Amino acid sequence: MDIYTKLTSRYLFPLHERLKGHDTVSILAELENSQWLAPDLIVDRQARALRQFLEHSVRSVPYFRRRLDARITRHDRSLEDLLHELPITDKATIRAHFADWRAEGATGLTEVRTSGSSGEPLRFLLGPHRVSFDIAAKWRATRWWGVDIGSREFVLWGSPVETGAQDLIRTIRDRLLRSCLIPARALDDGQVDVILDRLRRFRPSMMFGYPSALARIARRALERGDCTEAGVQVAFCTSEVLRPEWRAQIAEAFGCRVANEYGARDAGFIARECPHGRLHITAEEVIVEIVDAEGRAVADGVEGEILVTNLAGPEFPFIRYRTGDRGIRTTERCPCGRGLPVLASICGRANDGLLARNGAWIHGSAVNHMIRDIPGLEAYQVVQESHDRVVLKLAMAQPPAGEVTTRLSVGIERLLGEGVAVEIRQVEQIPPQPNGKFRHIVNRIAETGAPTAEGAAS
Repeated sequence: MDIYTKLTSRYLFPLHERLKGHDTVSILAELENSQWLAPDLIVDRQARALRQFLEHSVRSVPYFRRRLDARITRHDRSLEDLLHELPITDKATIRAHFADWRAEGATGLTEVRTSGSSGEPLRFLLGPHRVSFDIAAKWRATRWWGVDIGSREFVLWGSPVETGAQDLIRTIRDRLLRSCLIPARALDDGQVDVILDRLRRFRPSMMFGYPSALARIARRALERGDCTEAGVQVAFCTSEVLRPEWRAQIAEAFGCRVANEYGARDAGFIARECPHGRLHITAEEVIVEIVDAEGRAVADGVEGEILVTNLAGPEFPFIRYRTGDRGIRTTERCPCGRGLPVLASICGRANDGLLARNGAWIHGSAVNHMIRDIPGLEAYQVVQESHDRVVLKLAMAQPPAGEVTTRLSVGIERLLGEGVAVEIRQVEQIPPQPNGKFRHIVNRIAETGAPTAEGAAS
């Protein structure tokens, strides 16, 4: 680790966080210690924290004041018993009761929107501690791989929340922290070559991005045979299921290790893989359950629905929150020695994409952000029937306005290429898949070597 990274991690970034009013540094110090606690002690701490969290919710959050009995927090209940008496919540519930979800007297909150990758956009509120905790948890997990804040970072991202908001202050901050943000939407060979050339010049210690996008870059790098010496030590993959072939391609192309990450804007920083290959849950303030269709815990090793309770955000509680994903837990201890619980796998999180007429892979985020803010939208699904035809289904009570349909048709045609026919249908609802997960993009084109929706979904 070079001297600039050490100075940034020790002085520059802590100053940055302090100026923003974040207690990130003190949280990180606590997390560095708590990760080594025994699993039983971590569960005991979770139970105590959950009781305090529920007491606050019953006292201060109108929705939960109506739904929960104050006696639920009595001390003779185990963590599992406590959880099973709580209602399961989801995006639809939060949208319907948004005004009653905010804790009374809460201040300094930031409104955030999800990307809508599940087809169900959500707006919610985050308090300063929740923001600080997510940053600290990610910072801790980054250090597991021998890189740190201030190490050169190459971010391949598709969300306009980041790529479209690079004002002067953010640009200066990214330069000081040595973070290079690259849009990753339409990845044709020409654009990929530009990205690869920039990566070779920048020589990052770490990469961060969608695994499908990093794999697309990796395949081109393997064709060119010129990026194994780019200096990359680790590639962090997030927002999609990390398919084995994508992991292998990224590792081979850049001569680096590959780490999986599981998180979401709403549910928080849930888990990251350590160098021993285990996906550790951020258990200090995140409780993960794997449940069946009735909300009952399934046995270790059995696939089920993932519910998350995030204890870092009492101002706008996420309690037994449906992530829309499916996964498997295990009680197996990791050789790294950390007591943090482990997710054996994430089985059903895929942010599918589309194929442009010129063969470019268009990441789903490019469509998500075009659609998510339509007034009255409940859910959506994009079905690519062929290179020349796309059907966009909008679940909403009233037909979309003419200017909305025109904007969507023109936008999708621009993404996929001139001449693509776009049919927009208003529907009452969009049913889930048999596994209970909604797919926002269905790609029916079977292209050899292209990451179609059928290959990415589980």
